[in-house]
Amino acid sequence: MRIHVLGSGAGGGFPQWNCHCTYCAGVRAGTLRAQPRTQSSITVSADGERWVLINASPDIRAQIEAFPPLRPGRAVRDTGIAAVLLVDAQIDHATGLLMLREGPRLALYTTPAVHQDLTTGFPVIPMLGHYCGVDWHPVVPDGAPFEMAQAPGLRFQAFALSSKAPPYSPHRHDPHPGDNIGLLITDPATGGQLFYAPGLGAFEPHLAAPMRDADVLLVDGTAWRDEDLIDRGVGTKRALEMGHLPQSGPGGMVERLAAFPRARKILIHINNTNPILDEDSAERRQLDAAGIEVAEDGLELVL
Repeated sequence: MRIHVLGSGAGGGFPQWNCHCTYCAGVRAGTLRAQPRTQSSITVSADGERWVLINASPDIRAQIEAFPPLRPGRAVRDTGIAAVLLVDAQIDHATGLLMLREGPRLALYTTPAVHQDLTTGFPVIPMLGHYCGVDWHPVVPDGAPFEMAQAPGLRFQAFALSSKAPPYSPHRHDPHPGDNIGLLITDPATGGQLFYAPGLGAFEPHLAAPMRDADVLLVDGTAWRDEDLIDRGVGTKRALEMGHLPQSGPGGMVERLAAFPRARKILIHINNTNPILDEDSAERRQLDAAGIEVAEDGLELVL
């Protein structure tokens, strides 16, 4: 199984277009040792030809151009994207679907909760009906294995995560299982397993087994502290309020990931206010000491 990180940043990317915080200003000026990042998305394949796009960010056009296997080349117009799977209905994970409108009919895998959001509050699916069209495949977040005919050779399992639906969701204040999911992706030919959860806000009991089985944990790196946005003067919401588990402190991501010593641990979906973006920061050194990596756009994994 090949895994390619198309985008490793949170919503808005890094630097964020309207942000002049220390980190965004520093990376623009070249005074901060940090890498720019597009918005969170990965792609996976068993054969290197047919790829499953997991989350379609607003930066999808640039991400396709940066990764040759997704570009056209087999015909006058085509793509290596065989299917799309969304872990939630958030704008930074679903807006890129609109960029795929000129392509072939879209095989889209989502939970029923996400499908509802994308046909009502943010009606991307009806909009695409006027262009390429969508074939929806329901994903049940109960851990049962499923495969994709469009991209054979991989097995997927979806697990419900505690989270909130987007602000435009009809059930924003009525959480449904499947508003947000984590994925265990297995290559049966090699036995390699990836657990992917860019919106992991809590370590719930039903996640222990899939996370323990995984060779790589690619999980939520949004915030270092619960108060990151407040501390930087760019917002009033706390990370936990937005469904993201901070890395630091008792019960934080760093402490909880220590329970999985066998796995390679990598953070993704990193917000522009997170000090781990600064490769010379004390926070980055803490991650290094804990054996936790920070994803960058273009990171390649083979399992």
